[in-house]
Amino acid sequence: MLFYGEQTLSYGDIDAQADRVAAGLHAAGLSAGDRVALLDKNSPEQFEILFGNSKAGVVTVPINWRLSPDEVIYILNHSEARIVFVGAEFAEPLMQRRAKLEREVRIIVMDEDAGDAYSLWLTAAPTTAPRIETKPDDVSLQLYTSGTTGRPKGVMLTSRNLFTLLNASDDLWGLDSHSISIVCMPLFHIGGIGWALACLLHGGAVCLTREFEPKSMLATIEAHKATHANFVPAMLAALTDAAQHVEYDYSSLALILYGTAPISKPLLMASMRTFGCCFNQVYGLTETTSAITQLDWDDHKAGLDRLQSAGRAYPWIELKIVDPNSERQCRSGETGELWVKSAQNMKGYWRDPEATLRSQKPGGWLATGDAGYLDEDGYLFLTDRVKDMIVSGGENIYPAEVERVLVEHDMVNEVAVIGIPHDRWGEEVKAMVVPASDVRLDEAELIDWCREHLARYKCPKSVDFIDALPRNATGKVLKRILREPYWCEKDRAIN
Repeated sequence: MLFYGEQTLSYGDIDAQADRVAAGLHAAGLSAGDRVALLDKNSPEQFEILFGNSKAGVVTVPINWRLSPDEVIYILNHSEARIVFVGAEFAEPLMQRRAKLEREVRIIVMDEDAGDAYSLWLTAAPTTAPRIETKPDDVSLQLYTSGTTGRPKGVMLTSRNLFTLLNASDDLWGLDSHSISIVCMPLFHIGGIGWALACLLHGGAVCLTREFEPKSMLATIEAHKATHANFVPAMLAALTDAAQHVEYDYSSLALILYGTAPISKPLLMASMRTFGCCFNQVYGLTETTSAITQLDWDDHKAGLDRLQSAGRAYPWIELKIVDPNSERQCRSGETGELWVKSAQNMKGYWRDPEATLRSQKPGGWLATGDAGYLDEDGYLFLTDRVKDMIVSGGENIYPAEVERVLVEHDMVNEVAVIGIPHDRWGEEVKAMVVPASDVRLDEAELIDWCREHLARYKCPKSVDFIDALPRNATGKVLKRILREPYWCEKDRAIN
């Protein structure tokens, strides 16, 4: 069963709707391998479309609804999407920029009053799905993640990538047909859609929420007697805080899975006391189809330094730490770049052979861009990000993307963007700006400028004005020096 507000849908209901989606796509002339985009907050219709796409051999491209309209247009153009299913609240900005689309894209709106409404499109579709043969290494999902060049990259994930982890999720997390799982993370994230698929695969009940709201989430756990949930640390912080002011029964919870960003020890301890269930931490990337390591409940109970680790690799995952300059394998305890070898490693980046070549190494290894070390027992400790990525509230933010927007401002000469510690969100974005000569800049003006061009969560929360950026002999900006005052009291360079 799938619970969504007052709605209750059976697996049969969703499957029947998915048949119609597949038939509708086939009738519209789409073929296996074509791209279909999704732009909406969490809803049951997204599962109908996802499964319908799979039945038609079509690749699903979920789009982050937090992105600016121009960023959405870029992804639609880059992915070569033939159709986009869009939520009603996101339809108008997309329609206004339709002229920027490089090819014809049919826009189907999740609103019964829309001219090209999803319900009408679905009703007009045949009821029998086409029989399309697909292979394990065919691309199923294409998730977009920001890149160091400042443009999003389309991560191609195959059915083999997905089912390598999904098929093991019963042993890893105890999911079965009796589970009642909370799905509140956005479905455009691998952590959201991957968790949802794992829950559905085992035939249990899923409690889907359109958005995350702490008090209503606590009420949902009690009302449905949820057994499993997956939260990012920022969500755990909000839930733990809300739980101090309202009383709900969480005794049904067997496991809380958390990840996507580092968690502070005080927050973890407070969350464990509040919910009184097992906790598992997972670490992974979009490029590795989500989790590749896990810190089990026994490790949480043991405490000590192990709580600072991201756990150990799953049995089918190989990890090694490599010197990023020489590609020499590092010894235990020596910091370098994390490389992964697994059937979960992505097929590559869509229409970006150079980025694919940089990340995929000989022998089936994937360079993650994350820095850390492995101890003698195989526990992974993450210490920094090779690519300067900022993680705020579970969202990946790449400084180069923000810098590209800021430097386009007429009164900005140079800029460097860094992440600084934040108690709730893990990190927040700070811009260090060198103004143009003889110009007085206003912090609020620059932040507003960013909000015109970027998703709000990517925008700087603060701006410092400086005379010059620190550089090395080759002219590269030394972000380590810019970050140092904010991180000097931390024991690692991620929060």
